[in-house]
Amino acid sequence: MVVPAPNLPRRVRIHEVGARDGLQNEKTAVPTEVKAEFVRRLAGAGLTTIEATSFVHPKWVPQLADAEQLFPLVSDLPGVALPVLVPNRRGLDRALALGARRIAVFASATESFAKANLNRTLDESLAVFEPVVRHAKDEGVHVRGYVSMCFGDPWEGAVPLTQVARVCTALRDMGCDELSLGDTIGVATPGHVRALLSLLDGEGVPVDAIGVHFHDTYGQALANTLAALESGVSTVDASAGGLGGCPYARSATGNLATEDLVWMLHGLGIETGVDLGRLTATSVWMAEQLGRPSPSRTVRALGKPTQPHEDQ
Repeated sequence: MVVPAPNLPRRVRIHEVGARDGLQNEKTAVPTEVKAEFVRRLAGAGLTTIEATSFVHPKWVPQLADAEQLFPLVSDLPGVALPVLVPNRRGLDRALALGARRIAVFASATESFAKANLNRTLDESLAVFEPVVRHAKDEGVHVRGYVSMCFGDPWEGAVPLTQVARVCTALRDMGCDELSLGDTIGVATPGHVRALLSLLDGEGVPVDAIGVHFHDTYGQALANTLAALESGVSTVDASAGGLGGCPYARSATGNLATEDLVWMLHGLGIETGVDLGRLTATSVWMAEQLGRPSPSRTVRALGKPTQPHEDQ
């Protein structure tokens, strides 16, 4: 039953991260063709922004070592934007050589995570990104800036809002078209989300250039998403089937499941362009490829259960 609520966006763009963020932690290599089919099925379900892969060095994220092989298999999907993650100028050059037109850089709001994820201080990592963003913009490429640990850090604890704002404004000033605020370990609550968005608004970061990326460690991802929508955000990151986490952060559990997000948005009368039935079928299929059930509550409610193993 659709029951709209006041002061919410009419339409939300879902930034689907299942094929990249969702799969990067998998210990067993997922075949390139399976990844490509996953992207194609996500597109078939109506998702128009699908983060395809990462051009990081294979040593750091072995699961995404096939970026050069994967991207050409999906790059011709009509009407679908395929952002890719690039860690440095070398990664950007690899992506541009394959025709990528949307890239993302991955920054941190804390020193500890910058060291763990990028092996640099926070300021050193921003200095690395500056020429990458500049060159991408010179090439006419759309640039997204991820900011991890916006709401809490497993090493440092609470993260001052002003510290997050400093990183966000630095990325904006470099030329990033869009920022994604990451609750990497899932500790945010709605008031915290509203406070950060209010501060960023005061710093001149337009809300229409902000996306939110919530993890569901404490079951707060949907509540936090609703708080962001009430603050004017209309871009939400999610992962089909709730796949994913973060290989460099203790306590990082799965992303907000795209199906759970779509169920809530459609119930609020918010347009997404997503066919929930086809999306659920896609996540059931992907769960079968990975050999385990999806953690998404909506997939469990709507999808056909996978066959249990004999020892279950």
